[in-house]
Amino acid sequence: MNISKLKTSRHREEQLETLSPFELKDSLISLASDQQLKPVRTMLNAGRGNPNWIATTPREAFFKLGQFGIEECRLAMNNPIGMAGIPQKSGIAKRFEDFLKTNDQQRGIELLKNIYNYGIQKHNFDADAWVFELAEGIIGDQYPSPIRMLEHAEVIVHDYLVQEMCGSNPHRKGKYDIFAVEGGTAAMCYIFDSLVVNGLLKKGDKIALGVPAFTPYLEIPQLARYEFDVTYIYGSGKDADGNSNFQYPNEEFDKLGDKSIRAFFVINPSNPTSVKISDESIKYLVKVVKNLNPNLMILTDDVYGTFVNGFNSLMNELPQNTMCVYSFSKYFGATGWRLGVIALHEDNIYDKMLSALPQKEKERLAKLYESLTLHPEKLKFIDRIVADSRQVALNHTAGLSLPQQMQMMLFAAFAVLDTENKYKEACNKLIQDRYHLLWEGMEMPIIADKERAAYYCEIDIQEWALKNYGKEFVEFLQKNFEPVDVVFRLAEKSSIVLLNGGGFAGPEWSVRVSLANLENEDYEVIGKQLSATMQEYVEAWKSI
Repeated sequence: MNISKLKTSRHREEQLETLSPFELKDSLISLASDQQLKPVRTMLNAGRGNPNWIATTPREAFFKLGQFGIEECRLAMNNPIGMAGIPQKSGIAKRFEDFLKTNDQQRGIELLKNIYNYGIQKHNFDADAWVFELAEGIIGDQYPSPIRMLEHAEVIVHDYLVQEMCGSNPHRKGKYDIFAVEGGTAAMCYIFDSLVVNGLLKKGDKIALGVPAFTPYLEIPQLARYEFDVTYIYGSGKDADGNSNFQYPNEEFDKLGDKSIRAFFVINPSNPTSVKISDESIKYLVKVVKNLNPNLMILTDDVYGTFVNGFNSLMNELPQNTMCVYSFSKYFGATGWRLGVIALHEDNIYDKMLSALPQKEKERLAKLYESLTLHPEKLKFIDRIVADSRQVALNHTAGLSLPQQMQMMLFAAFAVLDTENKYKEACNKLIQDRYHLLWEGMEMPIIADKERAAYYCEIDIQEWALKNYGKEFVEFLQKNFEPVDVVFRLAEKSSIVLLNGGGFAGPEWSVRVSLANLENEDYEVIGKQLSATMQEYVEAWKSI
């Protein structure tokens, strides 16, 4: 067999492929870095999804709001040694209007002015109360109050979630309660814990998980504190030509009709496949849940929903069943800010199931939350998540920091006020352009898919091998190489870092390319090198 040798043996590859892709990537980066030392070779790390763009306008507004907050503090007390007072509510709206006029030519001011007017005109905010929250929020001189989320900020973020998550036809009545948290990762941890603490999920219970999936969703249910019995819902769908489109076939959603399955966790659009659940599939899922398993608890992680025009979340179609986790990290280029929310409709099955718990269980929970309220049995599930996030005893100091909530609100308002969708169009064009360059580099035709978000690209090497060279070539690959060989070969030979799709419970011979974090032209290079690597396997097969 004529193929170049790698530093990493097959035995070592076999050992390493048991790791999470995010841990495996450290070995790949090390190999790619070694090769980077060679002349005219730059490491291209398309493994992580941290975007290489940011939203500037809401950040400019953040810093200008900070300037206003400092001025307000100095009005109350101005000690030249660097000490000031705290914002005062009386007359603060008029002072803010004057600040906006004085600085009207500076960046960020127009957004602040529009946000101020939007709150008053759209939601009838009291002007002084609205600006007082802005000033205290940006300064961060108080504990969060309300602890779940600031009153006015929650309204603005609510508007954003409905706009971005509920498509062109929001079906809901009532509203969603929102808990501002330290990114989507914190949301996941809090939700898992509170479901167990409150007896809605018990150790060993059956849950379902849509796969392929972001690896923590695969790993968390296996932890000793949960040990959930997991049923996998496979995104194994194919289009009319036999190409994987990663949709969930109806027979997969049929599994959720089993009432012994208590919860369903899904990422939509998925990571790593980066496609949203089709409208047809959502309609089918709704029928399954309503007719066969009406108390199914659904957690949908919709961080990539903003990269699909007209995205429609399960929080819109099954609001009573669904908790939505949304992170601001990707869309606004803000992974370092740690901004996320948990959204739960005020009319939901979680509160109803709490009220239906056995009396002994209710008494246990009443004892747990009795320090918070005289009527702990009436405490809503989302407020229990808040309390549990701080071990209940520290509930009074819970909540996301005020400056973080301000930046979150500014991001949300920026999108809501962008009625021409200029920012959305720019973001989506950027990643779609990169998707096209990747496939052009591989010299493969691009298959149209209206469900594609394209934040990532999942490429199934085995599917390509079968389609182009037949079953014998596939058997050759399986016999002679580990599924992760391709990512090691790319790292060692081309200084390119990709993640293995098998680590996401996707096709074993697939690779995930992040389209978010490199320059556009880099993706054509990755495509060419991936094509060359695949051709190297072909030549080795032909040489036998």
